[in-house]
Amino acid sequence: MPVFRRNSDGATDGKAQGPQGAQTPEAPAKTKPAAQAGKGRPTPKRSAAEANRYRTLTGSTTSGRGRPAATDTRRKLTPEEKAKARQDRTRQLQAMRRGEDWALGPRDRGPAKKLARDYVDAHRRPMEFYMYALIVLIIALFAGRSDKALASYMQIFLLVIIAVIAVDAYFLRRSIVNVVHERLPGESTRGLALYSIMRALQLRRFRTPSPSLKPGDDF
Repeated sequence: MPVFRRNSDGATDGKAQGPQGAQTPEAPAKTKPAAQAGKGRPTPKRSAAEANRYRTLTGSTTSGRGRPAATDTRRKLTPEEKAKARQDRTRQLQAMRRGEDWALGPRDRGPAKKLARDYVDAHRRPMEFYMYALIVLIIALFAGRSDKALASYMQIFLLVIIAVIAVDAYFLRRSIVNVVHERLPGESTRGLALYSIMRALQLRRFRTPSPSLKPGDDF
């Protein structure tokens, strides 16, 4: 059905518009693609967006799925730099074995840890020999697998070893706490008992940092 519209003078225009109407000059023309109309740039691929987001959060040169990024700014070390890094690691390892505080890790650092190490190294404790007892126990178990009486004795021997370690650990914990409270008032003893017990269970020659005192020395 033809539709009549008025012109600017109020007269009726005899020309009819189509069903959808002619496009007026005021109507904006859609010249941009749908992907660019909102943000002015094409939508990136999903893999590229994930890689950019991962680099923004972590500053890493790898993408979120573990694939290397397109650019890698790392450079290879020269032989001189490798030799210097190796010397630095060796020097730090030797300093750590000597017990120098700057080379120690967080687990061994602090005056309370140093006092605990000295206390453990200056005393002989039963739990220090449990490794030798375990070696004897294992040999006896393999040698007497067919002897039920020997196997039962070895089970009792194992229970005795566990009981000795538990009792010795209790006394060591109490001694360490008392020594730290006496010599380092106000110093925290959290985790110090377990640290001392683990050191006492190790063979003396394999302790790190190396013992600076011998059994019987004053500390």
